Amino acid sequence: MFSRFIGSALLLVLFARPAAAQKYITAAGVRLGGGNYGLTVQQLVASRVTIEGIAGLGQREYSGTVLGEYHFGILGPSLNYYFGAGGHLGHNKDTGGFSGLDGIVGVEYKVAFLPVALSFDFKPSLEFGNDDYARFPTAFSIRYVFIKRNTSLFDRIRGR
Repeated sequence: MFSRFIGSALLLVLFARPAAAQKYITAAGVRLGGGNYGLTVQQLVASRVTIEGIAGLGQREYSGTVLGEYHFGILGPSLNYYFGAGGHLGHNKDTGGFSGLDGIVGVEYKVAFLPVALSFDFKPSLEFGNDDYARFPTAFSIRYVFIKRNTSLFDRIRGR
């Protein structure tokens, strides 16, 4: 019984195929969240890893955030979820400079036949040098795909 389980598990590992998590290399656009808005740029740096930069503006502050994100495909490469972490620096008109650590978890959809990617995320942060010690914002982003990820027919058949 146990050997049958091990054999089945080995077969699953051998025949499992990694899902391609994104259909683009570079995309940029706008990010809209409760009371904040900004610009966002994503750059693919490894098979499933992106670096995202966010320039954010609020009513009384501005900030810059850099995040490393790991993407996983859901039902193919057009829909994926991601999570990651990073940090930010900013300036508040009332309290001055601040910094912090960020996490992110979200869902992204690359619209078929259009160079557009839509995403929704939750980006909690731990603040240093600010009146808020933690924030829990959500946001919607729409990005234009500048550099599409080329895949051959063989890659698509293999699921990459």
